[in-house]
Amino acid sequence: MNLCGIELKSNNAIVSVIEYLNDEINFIETKTKKIVLENDEDINSILKYKNEIETFLKENNINKIALKKRAKKGTFAGGAVTFKSEAIIQLNTICEVNFVTSQAIAKYTKTNDPNLPKELNKYQEQAYLSSLLLI
Repeated sequence: MNLCGIELKSNNAIVSVIEYLNDEINFIETKTKKIVLENDEDINSILKYKNEIETFLKENNINKIALKKRAKKGTFAGGAVTFKSEAIIQLNTICEVNFVTSQAIAKYTKTNDPNLPKELNKYQEQAYLSSLLLI
């Protein structure tokens, strides 16, 4: 089973893919590490973003997405563009989307001490850890 973790930051969907097979976790290094929503007010840009998301999911045979939740209000609230990106990802026709919280990620890392793959970029860590929560 291929799992994709996604963290939304500004107009970027930061992605990380793992394969979970026979109780083994393998990081899959993908060419695409970020998918960018160029202009959230332009329909052609929005459709391009949706198409790029779905193409990425198909090309990497993704079975489930773990999308890191963002706060809806307060100091650390996500921006409007991230919520639009979230909706576009939820509307994908390829696989189901599951939400994971920062607290769940912190608890997982504290109790499991996951080894981060050396090929993983620092900015992809939260996306990677999100995908681990689907196991």
